[in-house]
Amino acid sequence: MFLLSRRAVTRTQGVLVIVIVVAALVVGAAYTLYTPSPSQMTSTSTQSTSMIVDTLSIDDYIWPVDDLNQLYAVSLLPWPDWLSTAVYQPLVTVNVTAEYQQGIIQYLPGLADSWSMSADGKTYTFNLKQNVRFSNGDPFNAYQVWGEMYGFYYLSGNSSAWLESYSLFDMSPVNFGPATINLMTESGLANPSQALLNIMTNSSWPIYVTDPYTIVFHLAAPFVWFPGTVVAFEGFMFDTQYVLENGGFGTPVSFNSYFNQHPIPGTGPYFVSGMSENAYVKFDQNPLYWGANMTADEIAQQPLNDPGHAKHVIIYCKLDDVARYTDLSTNAAQIAAIQAPDWNLVTSNPQTYSYVKMPPWAMEIELTGLNVNLYPTNIREVRQAIVHAINYTDIYQKAFLGALTPFMGPEYTAWKDYYDLGNFQPYNYNLTLAKQYLAIAEQKYPNITSTTFLMRVPAGSTSGINEAQVIQADMAQLGITVNIEVLQTATYWSPYGNYQTNVANAAELGQFSYIGAPWAPATLTPLENWVDFVGNGSLWGNWAGYSNPIVQNAITTFTSSTDTATITAAVKEAQAQIYYDAPYIWTGTHTLWGPAGGSLVWKPTIIAGFMTDPLWTGQSSAPLINTVTFSS
Repeated sequence: MFLLSRRAVTRTQGVLVIVIVVAALVVGAAYTLYTPSPSQMTSTSTQSTSMIVDTLSIDDYIWPVDDLNQLYAVSLLPWPDWLSTAVYQPLVTVNVTAEYQQGIIQYLPGLADSWSMSADGKTYTFNLKQNVRFSNGDPFNAYQVWGEMYGFYYLSGNSSAWLESYSLFDMSPVNFGPATINLMTESGLANPSQALLNIMTNSSWPIYVTDPYTIVFHLAAPFVWFPGTVVAFEGFMFDTQYVLENGGFGTPVSFNSYFNQHPIPGTGPYFVSGMSENAYVKFDQNPLYWGANMTADEIAQQPLNDPGHAKHVIIYCKLDDVARYTDLSTNAAQIAAIQAPDWNLVTSNPQTYSYVKMPPWAMEIELTGLNVNLYPTNIREVRQAIVHAINYTDIYQKAFLGALTPFMGPEYTAWKDYYDLGNFQPYNYNLTLAKQYLAIAEQKYPNITSTTFLMRVPAGSTSGINEAQVIQADMAQLGITVNIEVLQTATYWSPYGNYQTNVANAAELGQFSYIGAPWAPATLTPLENWVDFVGNGSLWGNWAGYSNPIVQNAITTFTSSTDTATITAAVKEAQAQIYYDAPYIWTGTHTLWGPAGGSLVWKPTIIAGFMTDPLWTGQSSAPLINTVTFSS
């Protein structure tokens, strides 16, 4: 999604994804964003959480795909989700201080005050916050959560992998559809009818309610990272009652579009008070926010619950980079996304501007699939020749302002216990080795270099076009001709889909499948990239159409065992298999906010700090607006 967030944005737009490297430095009653400057590692000054301004203006470079419709969370949309955390809060949140400062991922209570896991690791019981209301006054309770979860299941077309591509539940006992939705509509969710309660409390279904503030998730097999699947997207809580009162969910092939411009109420510190399509979204502070009277210490413990420091916030969509820079320089906007064309204006004024830079364990990555179902990239030695014939340094400089760091996929570097367990070095430029691999392949298939390879790139993706040109030149050194097709984004993404779709559309996808933007997580579990890129159950992301029994066993082990040694052994074997199979060009991890260069920029004389997206751009390109603090 990442243009969109990992799979999200990439689905429909060739835009670039922005992520912020935030680290909340808790200092008494204040916190600040950790933002290394170009030449030093310093943090911005702290500011009292009591300071309030009237209006905060932010310039972003993109309009959210699918507008503001939270029903699309089942497809990892909308992206960027400017409403995340500020309007929609998750069941489970994370320790952002540990995550961004230390690379440690720790789950914390969100709208679920607490949870427990059964001894066998299969049953999670969530105890929800009480006396919480959505911004329109509707009560938040377990019935609302139950309705949202099964609503997503319904919108997925009753897919067993409806939760972020994770096949965690046995959905066979479930009979949820229009009849149940009609019953929910007739009953309401504040005090459900007995007929509806009989369904909601049915423990043969994998998700069920035991009382108004307790909901149970029963997994088909143990998965110790289950809380990490509900930190965003389908874990964001919205007012299901409002959905029912305004036309319902829609259907799996036609989601209710009313919510595109009439966002569903959330429980967070802000609500949407106005919007203009493709122009701006306005937020006002929520007078019903449950955390409005949090103490400074409580905010310091979890800054994501901050009630906010601006009475009003406006996020503008401004496609022109010069316009965004002009707004920032004249203080018309206090924070702006500045990209490659004007990046030198930021770096040449280090005393004026601060910008976001990611830590070494960042989870925003660049990659390109090598189609394992299309000749001749279906030959392993050809793929090995390709990954060793690429001048990665050249790509970094020409496509990303040098702001990439080599990595070895599929695991994110943040999951240290499962990253590159075989200690493989990232693929590097070695033309001699590449020619040796190609020679081995040509012994069996002598016409390889007479085949024209196809690499499709979405229009408007400057970084993608530049990267494709480097790859084209590098492949020429092997005698391979690569034809680059620049397509409109809708045409570009149309053949992509789940694993089966990508296999079926292999000829249309071409030998090289450029992801089109950075890829960031939709969940916080170590299984994320395995499911997306190398699993045969992938709903979005397996551009290579790759599957292998050893790799699939590792994916299964993640969701069937609680024994660390067993999981580690399976992952280590799978990592070795992936390294030798080379289904992807693991291009690198981002060190700046945007894939085409640039970052999120502000003046420290005005902005003291802010936080953003625990999913490293997986959910949004903008700061978490309720966490922005001011210097003056």
